[in-house]
Amino acid sequence: MNTVIKVENLGKKYFLRHQKEERYSALRDVITNKLKSLGKRVFNHESHEPTIGNASVEEFWALKDVSFEIKQGDRVGIIGRNGAGKSTLLKILSRITEPTTGRVAIKGRVASLLEVGTGFHPELTGRENIFLNGAILGMRRAEIIRKFDEMVAFAEVEKFLDTPVKRYSSGMYVRLAFAVAAHLEPEILIIDEVLAVGDAQFQKKCLGKMEDVARGGRTVLFVSHNMNAIEQLCTSALLLERGVVKKYDADVCSVIKEYLFGSDGETKNEWVNPGKILENPWFKPLKLYLTNEHGGKHDGVFKNDTEIWLQVEGEIKQTEPSLQIGYAIYSEEGNLLYWSCHTDVIEEEWPKLNNGYYVFRSQIPKRWLNEGMYRIELIVALYFKQWLSEPGKNAPSVYLTIQGGLSDSSYWMIRRPGLLAPVLRWDTKNKTT
Repeated sequence: MNTVIKVENLGKKYFLRHQKEERYSALRDVITNKLKSLGKRVFNHESHEPTIGNASVEEFWALKDVSFEIKQGDRVGIIGRNGAGKSTLLKILSRITEPTTGRVAIKGRVASLLEVGTGFHPELTGRENIFLNGAILGMRRAEIIRKFDEMVAFAEVEKFLDTPVKRYSSGMYVRLAFAVAAHLEPEILIIDEVLAVGDAQFQKKCLGKMEDVARGGRTVLFVSHNMNAIEQLCTSALLLERGVVKKYDADVCSVIKEYLFGSDGETKNEWVNPGKILENPWFKPLKLYLTNEHGGKHDGVFKNDTEIWLQVEGEIKQTEPSLQIGYAIYSEEGNLLYWSCHTDVIEEEWPKLNNGYYVFRSQIPKRWLNEGMYRIELIVALYFKQWLSEPGKNAPSVYLTIQGGLSDSSYWMIRRPGLLAPVLRWDTKNKTT
Protein backbone atom coordinates (compact mmCIF):
# COMPACT_ATOMS: atom_id res chain seq x y z
CA MET A 1 0.00 0.00 0.00
CA ASN A 2 1.15 3.53 -0.77
CA THR A 3 1.82 6.00 2.03
CA VAL A 4 -0.75 8.81 1.84
CA ILE A 5 0.15 10.68 5.06
CA LYS A 6 3.69 11.03 6.40
CA VAL A 7 4.29 13.07 9.54
CA GLU A 8 7.86 13.81 10.61
CA ASN A 9 8.91 15.45 13.90
CA LEU A 10 5.74 17.51 13.98
CA GLY A 11 5.38 20.16 16.67
CA LYS A 12 2.92 22.94 17.40
CA LYS A 13 3.66 25.64 19.96
CA TYR A 14 1.23 28.15 21.40
CA PHE A 15 1.77 31.05 23.78
CA LEU A 16 -0.51 31.15 26.81
CA ARG A 17 -1.10 34.58 28.26
CA HIS A 18 -1.58 34.92 32.04
CA GLN A 19 -2.96 38.24 33.23
CA LYS A 20 -1.36 39.54 36.41
CA GLU A 21 -3.44 40.39 39.43
CA GLU A 22 -3.32 44.21 39.16
CA ARG A 23 -6.53 45.66 37.83
CA TYR A 24 -4.95 48.85 36.48
CA SER A 25 -1.57 50.51 36.16
CA ALA A 26 -0.69 54.14 36.57
CA LEU A 27 1.04 55.85 33.64
CA ARG A 28 4.27 56.12 35.63
CA ASP A 29 4.23 52.31 36.22
CA VAL A 30 3.78 51.61 32.52
CA ILE A 31 6.69 53.94 31.64
CA THR A 32 8.89 52.42 34.38
CA ASN A 33 8.16 48.86 33.21
CA LYS A 34 8.96 49.77 29.61
CA LEU A 35 12.27 51.35 30.63
CA LYS A 36 13.16 48.28 32.74
CA SER A 37 12.36 45.97 29.83
CA LEU A 38 14.46 48.12 27.47
CA GLY A 39 17.35 48.11 29.95
CA LYS A 40 17.29 44.31 30.22
CA ARG A 41 17.44 43.97 26.43
CA VAL A 42 20.26 46.54 26.13
CA PHE A 43 22.39 44.91 28.81
CA ASN A 44 21.44 41.33 27.80
CA HIS A 45 19.79 40.55 31.12
CA GLU A 46 17.58 37.50 30.49
CA SER A 47 14.04 37.36 31.81
CA HIS A 48 12.72 34.01 33.04
CA GLU A 49 9.28 34.75 31.70
CA PRO A 50 8.35 36.90 28.68
CA THR A 51 5.68 39.54 29.24
CA ILE A 52 3.15 41.40 27.12
CA GLY A 53 1.96 44.56 28.84
CA ASN A 54 0.67 43.48 32.24
CA ALA A 55 0.56 39.75 31.34
CA SER A 56 3.12 36.96 31.43
CA VAL A 57 3.44 34.57 28.50
CA GLU A 58 4.05 30.83 28.80
CA GLU A 59 5.06 28.47 26.00
CA PHE A 60 2.78 25.46 25.51
CA TRP A 61 3.54 22.61 23.11
CA ALA A 62 0.24 21.09 21.97
CA LEU A 63 2.25 18.60 19.84
CA LYS A 64 5.91 17.70 20.11
CA ASP A 65 8.09 15.40 17.94
CA VAL A 66 5.09 13.55 16.47
CA SER A 67 6.00 11.10 13.69
CA PHE A 68 3.94 8.39 11.97
CA GLU A 69 2.86 7.09 8.55
CA ILE A 70 -0.60 6.15 7.28
CA LYS A 71 -1.11 3.88 4.28
CA GLN A 72 -3.83 4.11 1.67
CA GLY A 73 -7.02 2.44 2.89
CA ASP A 74 -6.07 2.58 6.58
CA ARG A 75 -8.78 3.45 9.09
CA VAL A 76 -6.93 5.10 11.96
CA GLY A 77 -8.58 5.89 15.28
CA ILE A 78 -6.93 8.79 17.13
CA ILE A 79 -7.60 8.65 20.85
CA GLY A 80 -6.46 10.46 23.98
CA ARG A 81 -7.72 12.58 26.84
CA ASN A 82 -8.82 16.20 26.47
CA GLY A 83 -5.76 18.33 25.79
CA ALA A 84 -3.76 15.44 24.33
CA GLY A 85 -3.38 17.25 20.98
CA LYS A 86 -5.91 15.35 18.85
CA SER A 87 -7.75 18.37 17.44
CA THR A 88 -4.49 20.26 16.87
CA LEU A 89 -3.15 17.32 14.86
CA LEU A 90 -6.29 17.15 12.71
CA LYS A 91 -6.19 20.90 12.05
CA ILE A 92 -2.62 20.60 10.82
CA LEU A 93 -3.49 17.60 8.63
CA SER A 94 -6.48 19.56 7.26
CA ARG A 95 -4.17 22.53 6.48
CA ILE A 96 -6.12 24.81 8.83
CA THR A 97 -3.15 25.37 11.16
CA GLU A 98 0.55 25.62 10.30
CA PRO A 99 2.97 23.48 12.35
CA THR A 100 5.73 25.14 14.38
CA THR A 101 8.26 22.39 13.62
CA GLY A 102 8.44 19.32 11.39
CA ARG A 103 6.62 18.56 8.17
CA VAL A 104 3.53 16.77 6.83
CA ALA A 105 3.27 15.17 3.40
CA ILE A 106 -0.25 14.33 2.19
CA LYS A 107 -1.12 12.59 -1.05
CA GLY A 108 -4.71 12.98 -2.21
CA ARG A 109 -7.80 15.14 -1.73
CA VAL A 110 -8.73 15.69 1.92
CA ALA A 111 -12.25 16.22 3.30
CA SER A 112 -12.47 17.10 6.98
CA LEU A 113 -15.29 17.60 9.44
CA LEU A 114 -13.76 19.07 12.57
CA GLU A 115 -16.47 21.26 14.09
CA VAL A 116 -20.23 21.46 13.77
CA GLY A 117 -21.11 23.78 10.92
CA THR A 118 -17.57 24.33 9.62
CA GLY A 119 -17.91 25.98 6.21
CA PHE A 120 -21.61 26.79 6.71
CA HIS A 121 -23.10 30.28 6.62
CA PRO A 122 -25.91 30.65 9.18
CA GLU A 123 -27.99 33.02 7.03
CA LEU A 124 -28.01 30.68 4.01
CA THR A 125 -30.45 27.80 3.60
CA GLY A 126 -29.51 24.15 3.79
CA ARG A 127 -29.67 23.93 -0.01
CA GLU A 128 -27.36 26.93 -0.47
CA ASN A 129 -24.94 25.65 2.15
CA ILE A 130 -24.62 22.31 0.40
CA PHE A 131 -23.30 24.11 -2.66
CA LEU A 132 -21.15 26.49 -0.57
CA ASN A 133 -19.67 23.75 1.62
CA GLY A 134 -19.16 21.42 -1.33
CA ALA A 135 -17.24 24.14 -3.18
CA ILE A 136 -15.08 24.80 -0.10
CA LEU A 137 -14.26 21.09 0.06
CA GLY A 138 -13.26 21.08 -3.61
CA MET A 139 -16.36 19.65 -5.32
CA ARG A 140 -17.34 20.92 -8.74
CA ARG A 141 -20.88 22.19 -9.25
CA ALA A 142 -21.74 19.28 -11.56
CA GLU A 143 -20.53 16.83 -8.91
CA ILE A 144 -22.65 18.52 -6.22
CA ILE A 145 -25.76 18.45 -8.45
CA ARG A 146 -25.17 14.76 -9.23
CA LYS A 147 -24.97 13.83 -5.55
CA PHE A 148 -27.40 16.42 -4.18
CA ASP A 149 -30.40 14.12 -3.63
CA GLU A 150 -28.20 11.44 -2.07
CA MET A 151 -26.71 13.94 0.41
CA VAL A 152 -30.11 15.35 1.37
CA ALA A 153 -31.54 11.87 1.91
CA PHE A 154 -28.57 10.86 4.04
CA ALA A 155 -28.86 14.00 6.21
CA GLU A 156 -32.65 13.58 6.60
CA VAL A 157 -33.32 17.32 6.28
CA GLU A 158 -35.64 17.32 3.26
CA LYS A 159 -38.36 19.34 5.03
CA PHE A 160 -35.90 22.03 6.12
CA LEU A 161 -33.84 22.29 2.95
CA ASP A 162 -34.93 25.87 2.26
CA THR A 163 -34.71 27.01 5.88
CA PRO A 164 -31.70 29.08 7.03
CA VAL A 165 -29.33 26.77 8.90
CA LYS A 166 -29.19 29.20 11.86
CA ARG A 167 -32.55 27.66 12.77
CA TYR A 168 -31.18 24.10 12.63
CA SER A 169 -30.49 22.12 15.77
CA SER A 170 -26.89 21.04 16.35
CA GLY A 171 -27.88 17.51 15.29
CA MET A 172 -29.31 18.74 11.97
CA TYR A 173 -26.19 20.86 11.45
CA VAL A 174 -23.83 17.93 11.86
CA ARG A 175 -25.98 15.56 9.77
CA LEU A 176 -25.86 17.93 6.81
CA ALA A 177 -22.16 18.72 7.25
CA PHE A 178 -21.24 15.03 7.46
CA ALA A 179 -23.38 14.21 4.43
CA VAL A 180 -21.50 16.74 2.29
CA ALA A 181 -18.05 15.68 3.53
CA ALA A 182 -18.72 11.94 3.22
CA HIS A 183 -20.17 12.19 -0.31
CA LEU A 184 -17.23 14.20 -1.60
CA GLU A 185 -15.44 10.91 -2.31
CA PRO A 186 -12.12 12.16 -0.95
CA GLU A 187 -8.97 10.08 -0.87
CA ILE A 188 -8.68 11.01 2.83
CA LEU A 189 -11.63 11.62 5.17
CA ILE A 190 -10.90 13.27 8.55
CA ILE A 191 -13.65 13.20 11.18
CA ASP A 192 -13.45 14.72 14.66
CA GLU A 193 -15.74 13.99 17.63
CA VAL A 194 -18.61 15.94 16.02
CA LEU A 195 -20.59 12.73 15.46
CA ALA A 196 -21.33 12.70 19.19
CA VAL A 197 -23.86 15.47 18.48
CA GLY A 198 -26.10 13.17 16.44
CA ASP A 199 -28.47 10.57 17.83
CA ALA A 200 -27.56 6.89 18.09
CA GLN A 201 -29.25 5.93 14.82
CA PHE A 202 -27.43 8.62 12.87
CA GLN A 203 -24.08 7.73 14.49
CA LYS A 204 -24.62 4.15 13.32
CA LYS A 205 -25.37 5.40 9.80
CA CYS A 206 -22.20 7.56 9.84
CA LEU A 207 -20.03 4.63 10.93
CA GLY A 208 -21.51 2.57 8.10
CA LYS A 209 -20.74 5.33 5.61
CA MET A 210 -17.14 5.59 6.86
CA GLU A 211 -16.78 1.82 6.45
CA ASP A 212 -18.03 2.17 2.86
CA VAL A 213 -15.49 4.95 2.26
CA ALA A 214 -12.68 2.79 3.63
CA ARG A 215 -13.74 -0.28 1.64
CA GLY A 216 -13.40 1.85 -1.47
CA GLY A 217 -9.65 2.05 -0.81
CA ARG A 218 -9.78 5.49 0.75
CA THR A 219 -8.28 6.52 4.08
CA VAL A 220 -10.19 7.51 7.23
CA LEU A 221 -8.88 9.33 10.32
CA PHE A 222 -11.40 9.22 13.13
CA VAL A 223 -11.18 10.98 16.51
CA SER A 224 -13.65 9.75 19.12
CA HIS A 225 -14.06 9.09 22.83
CA ASN A 226 -16.34 6.17 21.92
CA MET A 227 -14.02 3.18 22.20
CA ASN A 228 -16.64 0.80 20.81
CA ALA A 229 -16.83 2.88 17.62
CA ILE A 230 -13.01 2.99 17.37
CA GLU A 231 -12.77 -0.78 17.78
CA GLN A 232 -15.57 -1.42 15.28
CA LEU A 233 -14.39 0.95 12.55
CA CYS A 234 -10.61 1.22 12.75
CA THR A 235 -7.82 -1.04 11.51
CA SER A 236 -5.22 0.73 13.68
CA ALA A 237 -5.17 3.24 16.52
CA LEU A 238 -2.90 6.10 17.55
CA LEU A 239 -2.77 7.16 21.20
CA LEU A 240 -1.75 10.74 21.99
CA GLU A 241 -0.75 11.81 25.47
CA ARG A 242 0.24 15.41 26.25
CA GLY A 243 1.13 16.09 22.64
CA VAL A 244 3.28 12.97 22.19
CA VAL A 245 2.51 9.69 20.39
CA LYS A 246 2.39 7.13 23.18
CA LYS A 247 1.38 4.17 21.00
CA TYR A 248 0.52 3.51 17.34
CA ASP A 249 -0.44 -0.05 16.52
CA ALA A 250 -2.61 -2.19 14.27
CA ASP A 251 -3.80 -4.00 17.42
CA VAL A 252 -6.61 -1.57 18.17
CA CYS A 253 -7.66 -3.35 21.38
CA SER A 254 -4.16 -3.06 22.87
CA VAL A 255 -4.07 0.69 22.19
CA ILE A 256 -7.53 1.14 23.73
CA LYS A 257 -6.45 -0.87 26.77
CA GLU A 258 -3.37 1.32 27.22
CA TYR A 259 -5.52 4.44 26.91
CA LEU A 260 -7.96 3.19 29.54
CA PHE A 261 -5.62 1.49 31.98
CA GLY A 262 -2.06 2.62 31.23
CA SER A 263 0.91 0.65 29.89
CA ASP A 264 2.20 -0.47 33.28
CA GLY A 265 -0.97 -2.28 34.29
CA GLU A 266 -1.56 0.34 36.96
CA THR A 267 -4.43 -0.52 39.28
CA LYS A 268 -4.69 2.52 41.51
CA ASN A 269 -7.71 2.32 43.75
CA GLU A 270 -7.60 5.92 44.99
CA TRP A 271 -7.51 9.33 43.35
CA VAL A 272 -6.67 12.43 45.38
CA ASN A 273 -7.09 15.87 43.88
CA PRO A 274 -3.60 17.39 43.80
CA GLY A 275 -4.82 20.97 43.72
CA LYS A 276 -7.17 22.87 41.45
CA ILE A 277 -8.26 20.03 39.13
CA LEU A 278 -11.99 20.24 38.28
CA GLU A 279 -12.26 23.60 40.02
CA ASN A 280 -15.77 25.05 39.74
CA PRO A 281 -18.18 27.22 41.79
CA TRP A 282 -20.38 24.30 43.00
CA PHE A 283 -18.62 21.07 43.98
CA LYS A 284 -14.91 20.37 44.16
CA PRO A 285 -14.11 16.61 44.25
CA LEU A 286 -11.20 15.86 46.56
CA LYS A 287 -11.03 12.04 46.74
CA LEU A 288 -12.32 9.02 44.83
CA TYR A 289 -11.57 5.56 46.25
CA LEU A 290 -12.75 1.99 46.82
CA THR A 291 -13.56 0.52 50.22
CA ASN A 292 -14.84 -2.71 51.75
CA GLU A 293 -18.22 -2.96 53.47
CA HIS A 294 -16.80 -1.42 56.66
CA GLY A 295 -15.48 1.67 54.90
CA GLY A 296 -11.83 0.64 55.14
CA LYS A 297 -9.66 1.54 52.16
CA HIS A 298 -8.91 -1.41 49.91
CA ASP A 299 -6.22 -2.42 47.43
CA GLY A 300 -8.80 -2.61 44.64
CA VAL A 301 -8.85 -6.42 44.21
CA PHE A 302 -12.20 -7.95 45.21
CA LYS A 303 -14.04 -11.23 44.80
CA ASN A 304 -17.27 -11.25 42.86
CA ASP A 305 -19.19 -12.19 46.02
CA THR A 306 -17.85 -9.42 48.31
CA GLU A 307 -19.27 -5.98 48.94
CA ILE A 308 -17.54 -3.16 47.05
CA TRP A 309 -18.14 0.47 47.87
CA LEU A 310 -17.10 3.56 45.97
CA GLN A 311 -16.64 6.75 47.97
CA VAL A 312 -16.47 10.32 46.68
CA GLU A 313 -15.30 13.06 49.03
CA GLY A 314 -15.59 16.71 48.18
CA GLU A 315 -16.62 20.20 49.13
CA ILE A 316 -19.93 21.79 48.23
CA LYS A 317 -19.17 25.47 47.85
CA GLN A 318 -22.50 26.61 46.44
CA THR A 319 -25.78 24.72 46.63
CA GLU A 320 -27.37 23.79 43.31
CA PRO A 321 -30.49 21.54 43.04
CA SER A 322 -29.31 20.06 39.72
CA LEU A 323 -25.97 18.80 41.12
CA GLN A 324 -25.31 15.13 40.35
CA ILE A 325 -22.56 12.97 41.83
CA GLY A 326 -21.98 9.51 40.39
CA TYR A 327 -19.73 7.19 38.46
CA ALA A 328 -19.39 5.35 35.14
CA ILE A 329 -17.86 1.87 35.04
CA TYR A 330 -16.06 0.46 31.98
CA SER A 331 -14.82 -3.02 31.15
CA GLU A 332 -11.21 -3.75 30.21
CA GLU A 333 -12.22 -3.55 26.54
CA GLY A 334 -13.65 -0.07 27.07
CA ASN A 335 -17.34 -1.03 27.06
CA LEU A 336 -19.51 1.17 29.24
CA LEU A 337 -21.40 -1.12 31.65
CA TYR A 338 -23.56 1.44 33.44
CA TRP A 339 -23.84 4.86 35.06
CA SER A 340 -25.00 5.46 38.62
CA CYS A 341 -25.83 8.83 40.23
CA HIS A 342 -26.96 9.84 43.70
CA THR A 343 -30.16 11.27 42.18
CA ASP A 344 -31.31 7.95 40.63
CA VAL A 345 -33.82 7.35 43.44
CA ILE A 346 -37.05 9.28 44.03
CA GLU A 347 -36.51 12.94 44.86
CA GLU A 348 -37.78 12.54 48.43
CA GLU A 349 -34.78 10.30 49.13
CA TRP A 350 -32.15 12.71 47.81
CA PRO A 351 -29.83 13.98 50.55
CA LYS A 352 -30.31 17.59 51.63
CA LEU A 353 -27.04 19.22 50.61
CA ASN A 354 -25.68 22.43 52.10
CA ASN A 355 -22.29 24.06 51.89
CA GLY A 356 -19.60 21.92 53.48
CA TYR A 357 -17.49 18.77 53.19
CA TYR A 358 -19.42 15.64 52.13
CA VAL A 359 -18.77 11.93 51.59
CA PHE A 360 -20.93 10.25 48.91
CA ARG A 361 -20.96 6.44 49.10
CA SER A 362 -22.43 3.88 46.70
CA GLN A 363 -22.33 0.09 46.58
CA ILE A 364 -21.21 -1.62 43.38
CA PRO A 365 -23.50 -4.66 43.11
CA LYS A 366 -21.86 -7.86 44.30
CA ARG A 367 -22.25 -11.16 42.42
CA TRP A 368 -22.52 -9.12 39.23
CA LEU A 369 -19.13 -8.34 37.67
CA ASN A 370 -17.03 -10.89 35.80
CA GLU A 371 -13.36 -11.52 36.45
CA GLY A 372 -11.17 -8.79 35.00
CA MET A 373 -10.16 -5.16 35.43
CA TYR A 374 -12.63 -2.27 35.45
CA ARG A 375 -12.19 1.48 35.19
CA ILE A 376 -14.45 3.67 37.32
CA GLU A 377 -14.75 7.33 36.32
CA LEU A 378 -16.23 10.14 38.39
CA ILE A 379 -19.42 11.87 37.26
CA VAL A 380 -20.03 15.43 38.48
CA ALA A 381 -22.57 17.50 36.57
CA LEU A 382 -25.34 20.02 36.75
CA TYR A 383 -28.11 17.93 35.22
CA PHE A 384 -28.57 18.86 31.55
CA LYS A 385 -26.74 22.15 32.17
CA GLN A 386 -23.01 21.63 32.53
CA TRP A 387 -20.45 18.85 32.83
CA LEU A 388 -17.93 19.29 35.65
CA SER A 389 -16.37 15.81 35.46
CA GLU A 390 -17.33 14.00 32.25
CA PRO A 391 -16.53 10.27 31.77
CA GLY A 392 -14.27 9.61 28.82
CA LYS A 393 -13.06 13.19 28.70
CA ASN A 394 -11.82 14.88 31.86
CA ALA A 395 -12.97 12.56 34.64
CA PRO A 396 -10.53 11.17 37.24
CA SER A 397 -10.64 7.42 37.68
CA VAL A 398 -9.81 4.45 39.89
CA TYR A 399 -9.42 0.80 38.96
CA LEU A 400 -11.23 -2.26 40.25
CA THR A 401 -10.09 -5.86 39.75
CA ILE A 402 -12.42 -8.83 40.23
CA GLN A 403 -10.78 -12.18 40.97
CA GLY A 404 -12.70 -15.27 42.01
CA GLY A 405 -15.97 -15.71 43.89
CA LEU A 406 -17.86 -16.13 40.66
CA SER A 407 -20.26 -18.82 41.85
CA ASP A 408 -21.05 -21.16 44.72
CA SER A 409 -21.19 -23.92 42.11
CA SER A 410 -18.13 -26.04 41.40
CA TYR A 411 -18.77 -25.52 37.67
CA TRP A 412 -17.56 -21.92 37.54
CA MET A 413 -14.15 -21.47 39.12
CA ILE A 414 -12.82 -19.43 36.18
CA ARG A 415 -13.94 -16.35 34.27
CA ARG A 416 -17.37 -16.83 32.73
CA PRO A 417 -18.27 -15.89 29.14
CA GLY A 418 -19.76 -12.45 28.67
CA LEU A 419 -19.27 -9.01 30.15
CA LEU A 420 -21.08 -9.76 33.40
CA ALA A 421 -21.21 -12.75 35.73
CA PRO A 422 -24.41 -12.43 37.80
CA VAL A 423 -25.39 -15.18 40.22
CA LEU A 424 -29.16 -15.42 39.83
CA ARG A 425 -31.63 -17.63 41.68
CA TRP A 426 -33.66 -20.18 39.74
CA ASP A 427 -36.95 -21.83 40.73
CA THR A 428 -37.93 -25.25 39.40
CA LYS A 429 -41.37 -26.85 39.13
CA ASN A 430 -42.07 -30.40 38.03
CA LYS A 431 -45.18 -30.25 35.84
CA THR A 432 -45.37 -34.02 35.17
CA THR A 433 -47.17 -34.73 38.45
